[in-house]
Amino acid sequence: MSETLAKAHFAVDDNAAALALCGQRDEHLRLLEGAFDVRIFARGADLTVMGEDGAVQKAISVLHDLQSLCRRNITVTVREVERAVALVREGEATRLSELQKDVLLVTPMGTPVTPRTMGQKRYVDAIRTHDIVFGIGPAGTGKTYLAMAMAVAALRAKSVSRLILTRPAVEAGEKLGFLPGDLQDKVDPYLRPLYDALYEMLGVEGYNKAVERGVVEVAPLAYMRGRTLDNAFVILDEAQNTTSEQMKMFLTRLGFGSKMVITGDVTQVDLPPGKRSGLDEARQILVGVPGISINVLSERDVVRHELVKRIIEAYDKLAPGAGRADAGEQPIFQDAFGGEAPADAAASSDDPIQDADERSSWPPVQAV
Repeated sequence: MSETLAKAHFAVDDNAAALALCGQRDEHLRLLEGAFDVRIFARGADLTVMGEDGAVQKAISVLHDLQSLCRRNITVTVREVERAVALVREGEATRLSELQKDVLLVTPMGTPVTPRTMGQKRYVDAIRTHDIVFGIGPAGTGKTYLAMAMAVAALRAKSVSRLILTRPAVEAGEKLGFLPGDLQDKVDPYLRPLYDALYEMLGVEGYNKAVERGVVEVAPLAYMRGRTLDNAFVILDEAQNTTSEQMKMFLTRLGFGSKMVITGDVTQVDLPPGKRSGLDEARQILVGVPGISINVLSERDVVRHELVKRIIEAYDKLAPGAGRADAGEQPIFQDAFGGEAPADAAASSDDPIQDADERSSWPPVQAV
């Protein structure tokens, strides 16, 4: 039996707030209508929501959330509406307006950096309370960006005396050959994403001053061996491309008064075939170790373009064994003529005559 149809009224503070809340040509209202299958009618600063009772209550909840943002002079965009809708759909008690009260940092451009999903909020809280934190998840979930914001905030608060940012120098599935310049010039392309985040957090001038004073260090993972990192906030990015030995080496650099954040996406490993990711291994070995927090973000925490979330969901639908022989199936080999032969066709028996007979039927004769 369908739910009872309901109607609810929502009063916006004033006409200016109503314009910000509804969006250009009421695009925010249309988004809510599509998300909850309701109808929303706007007349001045008064909104009327009609539909099934449960859906109407969810739409009203989102409107309250968005109005809280407007009251704090936060610009409401389509992204904010989508995130507020996602929180209500997922049944989270925390609302977007509450998440955005947790300001980690304000950039030189005046932009506040805040967690935007509950997964991101848990990740940030873990960094506050643990010395070693793993942030594992797909692209666009803010793993590195939020860790960088926490690092810069700790530096400004003088909780640490320096920032150390590192990542393994591994090519993403291509061979770039020999790069020109000195050693720093050769490794800089691999570290460019870290530089970009630092420029945004500190500004170009602030970054240059920090580097000159030795407060910020950006270096490849190979430079970490043999060091003890005291009073530092250390971030290891793209950790899925570390080997088991590299991950153990890095984790054991932790000194007194330091924090480490390790970020990566175990679905995008660029190591040679047969090499297991150090990140994948560490998250299994270190589960339950006091002082270490392992946080797994999902496509629900993606804060990039909406298509990024859809792409991740599409790839996740592909079963782990898809495209490969299942454990119970015989492996398939390609023969010289492009046909497919079962693995046992290549094995020899004790009877050479029998072998010859079997081979005569494989590979099949192809018409010319």
